[in-house]
Amino acid sequence: MSTDHHLAKLNIASIQMVSTPDIQLNLDTASRFISEAANGGAQLVVLPEYFCLMGLKDTDKVQARERYRNGPIQERLCAIAKENNIYLIAGTIPLEARDPQKVLNTTLVFDPQGQNIGRYDKIHLFDFQTETERYQESETIEAGNAPGLLNINIDGQEWILGLSICYDLRFPELYRALGQVDCHVIPAAFTYTTGKDHWEILLRARAIENQCYVLASAQGGTHLNQRRTWGHSMLIDPWGEVLADLPEGEGFISGVLCKDKLNDVRSKLPALTHRKL
Repeated sequence: MSTDHHLAKLNIASIQMVSTPDIQLNLDTASRFISEAANGGAQLVVLPEYFCLMGLKDTDKVQARERYRNGPIQERLCAIAKENNIYLIAGTIPLEARDPQKVLNTTLVFDPQGQNIGRYDKIHLFDFQTETERYQESETIEAGNAPGLLNINIDGQEWILGLSICYDLRFPELYRALGQVDCHVIPAAFTYTTGKDHWEILLRARAIENQCYVLASAQGGTHLNQRRTWGHSMLIDPWGEVLADLPEGEGFISGVLCKDKLNDVRSKLPALTHRKL
C-alpha cells in the first residue's frame, strides 16, 4: 500500500533567475541550481523564460538563435538533464523561425537520458506600452500555433503536464484547450509592473478553474538591461493554495505533486464534469 502511495507523488523544483546577457554565465547558474534541486530529491525541474539570455537589446536573441535539436544551448541542456538524472523543462530558448529576423520562443523538455521529448513554441506575444516601458515581443518573435502537452511516466505513474509561457497565462481558453492535466508548467519573465497586480491572481485562477497544480518559474530582479522582473516563482495546488513562493532573487522552490490531492479536489467539487461549453 505504502509503495503505491509513494508512486502517486512527483518531486518538483522551480528555478528563479536574474538572467544576464552572458549565455555561458546563465547556463552555469542554471546548472548549479538544477544540481542543488536534484540533490534535494527533485525528479522534474523547471527553468524560467529567457533563462539563457536576457539581452541588452531585443535583437540579441535573434543573434543567439539555434536550429532545433542542434546547438550549444541545447547540447548543454541535454547534458544537464542527464548528469542530474531528471526531467528538465528548459524555460525558453531562441530557435530559428521562418522569418530570419525573428525567433521562436521555445520550451524544450529533456528526459533523464538527455533526450528531447517535448517542445512548445510560445503562442501569445507580449506587447505592452506605458510612458516609461515598452515591450514588443512581436518585433523579434514569431508566434507558435500549437498547444503543448507533455506525458511522462515516472515509476509506472503517468503525469500529464500542460506547457505554456508567461503571457499565455492571460488566455484561459488555451488552458481549456489543453484539457485535463495534473499540472500546468509556466516559465515566465513577468514584468514588475504587471506582475505585482496580476501574477499571483492569474496563476491561482488557472489552478482553481482547471483543478490542477500550477508550477511557475520566474525571472526575479533587475537585469543589466534595466528591465525589472517580478519573481515569485510558485507552486500552487488544485484548490488554489500557494504551497511555495520565492519572492525575488535567484534560487529555487521545491514541492510535491500528489495524485491524491488532485483526486480529492475533483471528487468533492467535480467542476470539470459540470462544464457546458
